[in-house]
Amino acid sequence: MSLRVFVAMPFGKKPDSTGTPVDFDRIYNELIRPALEDAGLEVLRADEELDAGDIRVDLFQELLMADLVVVDLTLDNPNVWYELGVRHALRARGVILVQGPRASQPFDIYTDRKLCYSLVDGTPDPATLVLYRRALGDMALSTLTAWHGSKTSPVYTLLPYLQEPDWRRLRVGNALEYWENYEAWATRIEVARKADRPEDILVLADEAPATALRVEAHIKAGEALRHMGHYRFAVEQFELALEFAPDNYEAARQHGICLQRIGRIDEARATFKRLVGVDPDNVGAWERLGCLDKEEWAAAWRIDGHTPDQMRSDATYEEAQLREAIRSYSTAFRICPGHYLSGINAVMLMQVYRELTGDPRHDAEAAVMGGGVAWAASCERDEANAYLAQVCLGWLAILGSDPAAVGATYREAIAHADNDWLALQTTQGHLRVLADLGFHPDNVQMALTTLERAMQRMKPPASQWRPDKVFLFAGHMIDSPGRPEQRFPSDKESIAAARIGAALDALGAGPDDLAIAQGAAGGDLLFAEACLARGVRFQMLLPLPEPEFIEASVLPCANGESWRSRYLALRERLALPPRIMPDELGPLPRTIDPFERCNLWLLYSALSQGLDRVRFICLWNGGGGDGAGGTAHMVKEVTRRTGQVTWLDTRELW
Repeated sequence: MSLRVFVAMPFGKKPDSTGTPVDFDRIYNELIRPALEDAGLEVLRADEELDAGDIRVDLFQELLMADLVVVDLTLDNPNVWYELGVRHALRARGVILVQGPRASQPFDIYTDRKLCYSLVDGTPDPATLVLYRRALGDMALSTLTAWHGSKTSPVYTLLPYLQEPDWRRLRVGNALEYWENYEAWATRIEVARKADRPEDILVLADEAPATALRVEAHIKAGEALRHMGHYRFAVEQFELALEFAPDNYEAARQHGICLQRIGRIDEARATFKRLVGVDPDNVGAWERLGCLDKEEWAAAWRIDGHTPDQMRSDATYEEAQLREAIRSYSTAFRICPGHYLSGINAVMLMQVYRELTGDPRHDAEAAVMGGGVAWAASCERDEANAYLAQVCLGWLAILGSDPAAVGATYREAIAHADNDWLALQTTQGHLRVLADLGFHPDNVQMALTTLERAMQRMKPPASQWRPDKVFLFAGHMIDSPGRPEQRFPSDKESIAAARIGAALDALGAGPDDLAIAQGAAGGDLLFAEACLARGVRFQMLLPLPEPEFIEASVLPCANGESWRSRYLALRERLALPPRIMPDELGPLPRTIDPFERCNLWLLYSALSQGLDRVRFICLWNGGGGDGAGGTAHMVKEVTRRTGQVTWLDTRELW
């Protein structure tokens, strides 16, 4: 996703203080725009895209939402100074000042860092143009990657308690298009989540339709990946969000949860302690600290092969960790007595502590807190939380002396579970911790029996087939007739086919594996044919609608009609239908090449099956391609992610 730059500068030719006309259109087209685009940025000047109507509304929206604003102060143009003032008022950072020669510096920006370029007869100096392009690009990237706490606006520097406006509330004018695009994007994320397509989410996460929505985009993508159990990918998304907004609470909280899930406990704990340090009344952070301590406590004594007496003895020995969990959960519930999940965890662990150690220190608090939990859970009115609330009441029933009441309470909870087998499985896991301790055995067994009976009637989530190995391929197309520099001549087809087959054999390819590639004439189709010959499932991903893909990547090569027949014949043999990128991911963003996007889609499709499963095979001459999105791009991305590359070097093959 390209970062967005708005350029505030005069238009056309304007005389400087000596009367010499300065051509600002040439400065923009020859210096500013190419410098920023070479740095990978999307560039907009006010005269290019602001629609008819109230131009100020659109102008304000750009000055608010652009990642960077470049301001040309060669002349004292009132509009440009006004736009600089608006940006300084709206955002604390993200401004670059540039200027050509001028007789004096305005007092307001005298000490500000500026890029001063040279002119000849009012146009960019050809002798220094390349130098200043590079300098402006470097300055832009440096500004964008600078620490987000570093304020450059004099308004926010001199008024340290001033807060930037919440751009999410500023849905005005033609800027509604930003939000319409965002909502369409968010819908595609949700569709991908429900279809269990993490690869789609990972591609879409980098394509938020307005760059100021980037933080929300990465949080939404990370949340979807977390709910799907792809915690490592989710961690990446939350880290990207935190790069742009280090103080974002939700990104930090969910980042910590995912770190905990992948076993990076110390980092997760540091995250939640940092949140508590910033806000001592942060209920969510205290609750997560309690969860960390509880899980570490349980892991210390729940050891396979140990007898119940051994586990109970070890659980008692780890009482300090147990007290830490009690303290964190209790703190969360005291801060927010409506947070009954923290409350019930505190009460249950207090009772466990009493039974293990005989120490009554928590008895009075547990009695009072139990009543608060019962009240808070019984007051839950959100049907989405009804199951959890009723389960809390079930935990309280376990502390009583009536197994029948326990069964009745859990049956009531199950009625609110909406056939969510995974929710019942989670509760079952918590109950088994108590069972291992021999805690209130009759009541706990009643709860387990009630849950298990319900789970037998429910349909568990379908167990998804997971491949043993995932073969990802990228390679050259057969050369088109008359190609000046031959890369894959058609008479080398048999050599390439043999080497691809040999590579698959060396890697042990078979029916338990999955292969992923495009379907271009040449390497892709040879790879697909070799995979099917070995019983490997083949998933074809196409960057364009099929007729357009055939026109672009099958027919142009030598013997194109023959290759089209082979493509269609192979397609008929596929157990998995081709996935068409525009259909699956939506329209192509205007700054993104479809073949580069498809390379990332291919890579994420492979990685989502598990990093350790991926085997990348490339048929490549080691050079660049004829355009964006070629084999070189894929090799670069794979190497950055996995480093597991089987390179069939065509310079050695023929």
